[in-house]
Amino acid sequence: MKEIIMESFGKVNLALDVLYKRDDGYHEINSIMQEISLKDRLIFTDKNEGITIESDNEEMPLDSNNLVYKAWEKLKDITGIKRGIHVKIEKNIPIAAGLAGGSSNAAATFKALNELWDLKMSLEELMVIGQSLGADIPFCLLGGTAKAQGIGELLTPLKPFKDKYILLGNPGIGISTAYAYSKLDLNGDRYDIDGLVACMEKDDLHCVAKRLRNRMEEPMIKEHPIIQEIKDIMIENGALGALMSGSGPTVFGLFNDEEKIKLAYKKLSEKIHKVYICKTI
Repeated sequence: MKEIIMESFGKVNLALDVLYKRDDGYHEINSIMQEISLKDRLIFTDKNEGITIESDNEEMPLDSNNLVYKAWEKLKDITGIKRGIHVKIEKNIPIAAGLAGGSSNAAATFKALNELWDLKMSLEELMVIGQSLGADIPFCLLGGTAKAQGIGELLTPLKPFKDKYILLGNPGIGISTAYAYSKLDLNGDRYDIDGLVACMEKDDLHCVAKRLRNRMEEPMIKEHPIIQEIKDIMIENGALGALMSGSGPTVFGLFNDEEKIKLAYKKLSEKIHKVYICKTI
């Protein structure tokens, strides 16, 4: 039996502006997405038929609610291939955390099946298929640093913003993307996304930190004040800036000093259990 191991990386939104609700029910966004080194590990084993999923995380759905299942089903329907798959998910990215963990797992599944089934699909083809399952999947297939528009599927690769220290703090509550969108106030000034990109191109971390913005953050902080508490702890302990990522509740802090991020990790760990030091990639 053939086996493929895939790494599945998380992402943060350095900026996320939500412009308006579209006629199809989705929201038009303008965002900067950044891949991070926090990752899951997926082991794919070819089998004759069906799909089975196992995970070391008890919160992980192992049925058709899992995006890995949906990705296998989608490719099977498109290609007509009847092969099955067993997937073991070693989960490190928190679930329903605003870090695209599920989308990243789906992207890894598309890549693995493309290889196992010898489909010879291009990255662009996989991204179009992935978009039908989730708006973050195209970026998770692309990776790196990108400007995301539309519902997240219109991606413009940017100059790499890699090897920056990122501290993640997750308070252990789950927030669904749909719920976060339902609480949005779409009024207010548009974010200066191009100004953020210019700061990133100059590799000016202080400039980047001043421009971290997320339209979803304020309503989620009102419901979950712990998000603001995590931000405050990060800033008080050396973060240049801190922001809730995506639909939350995970907060990331941007650091330029290894000693400071270690200190912030220690302080934050006294408040919450899920704290991670990682880097942009």
